[in-house]
Amino acid sequence: MNGLLETQNRRPERVFLVAAELKSHGNGWQTRDSLEELAQLVVSAGGRVVGEGVQKVDSLHPATFIGRGKAEAFAAQCRQQQVDTVVFDDELTPAQHRNLEKIFQCRVLDRTALILDIFAQRARTREGKLQVELARLQHLLPRLTRAWGHLSRQRGGIGVRGGEGESQLEMDRRRVLDRIARIERELDEVRRQRTLQRVARKRHQYPLASLVGYTNAGKSTLLNALTGAGVLAEDKLFATLDPTTRRLQLPTRQEVLLSDTVGFIRKLPHQLVEAFKATLEEVTEADLLLHVVDISHPLAEEQMAAVDTVLQEIHADQKPTLVVFNKVDRLPRQEVPARFFERHPHAVAVSALTGQGLSTLLEEIARHLRPARQLVRVAIPHERADLIARLHSVGQIVERRYHPRTARFKVHLSPQHLQEFAPYIVERPETPPSDAEDLPRRGSPVALSER
Repeated sequence: MNGLLETQNRRPERVFLVAAELKSHGNGWQTRDSLEELAQLVVSAGGRVVGEGVQKVDSLHPATFIGRGKAEAFAAQCRQQQVDTVVFDDELTPAQHRNLEKIFQCRVLDRTALILDIFAQRARTREGKLQVELARLQHLLPRLTRAWGHLSRQRGGIGVRGGEGESQLEMDRRRVLDRIARIERELDEVRRQRTLQRVARKRHQYPLASLVGYTNAGKSTLLNALTGAGVLAEDKLFATLDPTTRRLQLPTRQEVLLSDTVGFIRKLPHQLVEAFKATLEEVTEADLLLHVVDISHPLAEEQMAAVDTVLQEIHADQKPTLVVFNKVDRLPRQEVPARFFERHPHAVAVSALTGQGLSTLLEEIARHLRPARQLVRVAIPHERADLIARLHSVGQIVERRYHPRTARFKVHLSPQHLQEFAPYIVERPETPPSDAEDLPRRGSPVALSER
């Protein structure tokens, strides 16, 4: 399957868009909105839209999607405009694909094939490339018949049940199926590696927060603003594909892992969701989801619903979620409409580009993940200034008092740091408080130094 590559004279491919408008269409997504998004996908793939056509239908035509007469009319327009590729806004069946290529006499792609082409261009890591290849092969498999239409299909005599075409077709099907099986084995190994990484992370008790949202909602820009990750952030659909995870320190001194994931989109091909399950496991395993919304988009609510649909498909819809209304700098008076906060009262409005609201966002993340921290009292000898400095860097100090031999702190510590300061802890929540100067438990380094 070829995508929107540059032609030999190095000009972008000229693309014609086609959509079918069902007369029963009644949700928030209008055909015009869908075509505008499809045009953005074409630009992301490196093409240039030179025309479009819409056909109103009661139901989709099983052979040509929009009806043969309309397809021939659009084909005439394409010939006049020297179109290289025709892109349909919905997924085509193999039969529709074959029939439409005969009518248009040029390359025909559907929305799924276009998204797969963009993903193939964006994938950088071995895992990402494997996932994209798996999805493309799964999409190609039922469409192999059209690749060998020039070969004989006549059945032979007695004992010969297939002509040259069937033989070549079966050979290609076997090759594709074998390659799919190999990729799935390699992705299983990736999943095992990710499982080991999660076990290591849980051993250190680092909470995981995952950024999810519609493509181009600003997730990568937000990750860069919060962590300085330096990942690619462009104003285009699916600018980044491979996941990135960075450590983030909250105002409470708690450290969390913040993970950026592939953007979702309406009509996301099912095989992409299946192929990217190794990556999307970061979402299903997250302690907190940050649902990033482009609040400046006129269809922000519909985009949120599309993301929720994908989260349901990967069984992550019950995860604790914090809604983040991004790009408030693009709104009039930089105010989010009240109806959004009525539906999501704990949401945070930010601008990842200007930094507006980021401090509030960090406080909200800390509030959601606060149960992972524990309030303890520690007593550290004055000569261990390095430990006192370390405590200030990783803990949230609530109270400090200084005694002749030790510095005493009441502090919130995350589980991984509780182990680090265990020898100096003199009071935990289940331990009764003491009015005397806090001394570490017997046998600890401080107790030895103060004997």
